[in-house]
Amino acid sequence: MPEGRFPRSVYGHGREPDPRFSLANERTFLAWIRTSLALLAVGVALEVLELPIRGDFRVASAVVFLVLGLLAPVHAWLNWSRIERALREDRPLPAPALSGVLAVGIVVGGLLIFAGLFL
Repeated sequence: MPEGRFPRSVYGHGREPDPRFSLANERTFLAWIRTSLALLAVGVALEVLELPIRGDFRVASAVVFLVLGLLAPVHAWLNWSRIERALREDRPLPAPALSGVLAVGIVVGGLLIFAGLFL
């Protein structure tokens, strides 16, 4: 392992995989980071824009999207490191860590907005 590569919990194991797979894994990580920024933007927009959504539903949905926006980078890091290590150790790829939680959270946030618009 070349000196100074971080994190050692990933790069300290196995052998170098095909760079195409590592780069694809990195692109997926970056896509989750962009998703995180979008979720944070939705949460902030719900709170600062004057939208025709009932106040309690607006605040609840904003909180849901802000929490999801903070959770998405954790998800990105966990998935990146687990997949990169599996590639290095020539093991099957692991299932996504928190995708289900994020999907359910987005549905809940959307339902809160919907309810706030029509109740």
